[in-house]
Amino acid sequence: MTTRKASFIFGINPVLEQLRHAPTEVSEIIIATGSLHAALRSIAQEARHLGLSVRRVDRSLLSRISGSSKHQGVAAQIADYAFCPFSDLFREVSLADGRSWVLALDGITDPRNLGALLRTAEGASVRHIMIPEHRAVGITPTVVKSSVGAINYLKISRVTNLHRALVALKEAGFWVVGLDVGAKQVLYGRTYPEKLAIVVGSEGSGIRSLIRRECDLLIGVPMRGKIASLNVAVATGIFLYELVRQEGYDCVTDRTRKNES
Repeated sequence: MTTRKASFIFGINPVLEQLRHAPTEVSEIIIATGSLHAALRSIAQEARHLGLSVRRVDRSLLSRISGSSKHQGVAAQIADYAFCPFSDLFREVSLADGRSWVLALDGITDPRNLGALLRTAEGASVRHIMIPEHRAVGITPTVVKSSVGAINYLKISRVTNLHRALVALKEAGFWVVGLDVGAKQVLYGRTYPEKLAIVVGSEGSGIRSLIRRECDLLIGVPMRGKIASLNVAVATGIFLYELVRQEGYDCVTDRTRKNES
């Protein structure tokens, strides 16, 4: 059995989502002394209800642990993120009936961008994510905080060879679409297949040439201003919600109906 070392997540929403979704992963809640925020009191109450230790510390200690003052007065000590094996992800998406989307992130190195991408993916009902094992950021506390808890609802596979993973998806009937700033075709005005792998490149150099060659289609976001490109998380969000629009599916209405049923 692999031993998972401890790490920390910070911020009110990420800690709340962790307690709601995976409380067994939490070993301790840490709250800054003197913090009177109602949300922090709720976190402490929920943690004690779950039988978790709640420790009060000086705010400066939280800042040292997080490397920032933007921790909102709370942290949770958790086991390191458990990635989904690619074999499990592949089996789920390839056997799924109807629509199946996979987001492949090729070399994202900024943890805030990765967190924003995960938050956007979860909002658009993309549940399966692939990231490379090398030359890319992993699941860090900053990623967790930037995802605002969305990471708890995703299955993320850290693959040793992203190219090989995409080839396997193509052999299972997936189309691969790459978001590329230099693409000659724009994302609008076309219908996309139900089984789709969406490839997003790094902040600086975009999709690597080896990965680009596996794309059945390269598309871009039309730009009308002076700036030549968008932030990677923004561009990905535009495309994912175009897919949502084409599906004729309203996320908020759908979730509300599920909660009411």
